[in-house]
Amino acid sequence: MSVNKEIKRITTHSIREMKVRGEKIAVLTGYDYSMARILDQAGIDIILVGDSAANVMAGYETTVPITLDEMLYHASAVVRAAKRSLVVVDLPFGTYQGDSSDALKAAVRVMKESGAHALKVEGGIEISDTVKRIVDAGIPVMGHLGLTPQSIYKFGTYTVRAKEEAEAEKLKSDARLLEDAGCFGVVLEKIPAKLAAEVTRDLKIPTIGIGAGAACDGQVLVVHDMLGINQDFKPKFLRQYLNLFDEISGAVTRYIADVKNAEFPNEKEQY
Repeated sequence: MSVNKEIKRITTHSIREMKVRGEKIAVLTGYDYSMARILDQAGIDIILVGDSAANVMAGYETTVPITLDEMLYHASAVVRAAKRSLVVVDLPFGTYQGDSSDALKAAVRVMKESGAHALKVEGGIEISDTVKRIVDAGIPVMGHLGLTPQSIYKFGTYTVRAKEEAEAEKLKSDARLLEDAGCFGVVLEKIPAKLAAEVTRDLKIPTIGIGAGAACDGQVLVVHDMLGINQDFKPKFLRQYLNLFDEISGAVTRYIADVKNAEFPNEKEQY
């Protein structure tokens, strides 16, 4: 299906309508103005300002260390670039898992200071009351179930989640709870495709998959992984559309050689 660029601005309402129509939802992460501008003009539906910025932008081993102020910096840059895409911002670890009033304060900060259109949080029943409180304040929220990277120290591994029946049943229950709490969509990460298909059929809100099979209403990838900038992360679910690591490395190597050999700048490249 071709991209509908006639829509002036994607909204949470647009996203729900896409599920009803059976139109798949395309999502990529974005962390800076220049990349977000490219994604937006190409017609991406949602730009997720993921806490994966901790990994790909700051070099942390996990998403846990990134702060609210750092997320605000990345989110503000992306919002300035996005003219069509819906911008969803991750609330970072520690800002919403405890007191719901503190979570609401963090959510309000993101919306007011960055201009973002919606937030994303990880977890199910444990945070359902907090989700409801944020939604009741007028802030759209997207959920995230399955492999939840902010809980990596709890899981101890990045392996596929919800393979056992008990965890699968909890995930299905959590998905319904998030929908009831007012979420406009939910990310399903690294769970069996059959389970993701069942959850997608069960919910009225869209599911966005990452390593969760083709039946989800949409798909998301980390843009640095999809473009081959990051060479260290190659899971089964990742399709690499470019190898920018080699392209950029080659260009830099040629530039170094030209400078060293006094071939840059030439006569046409100086005043």
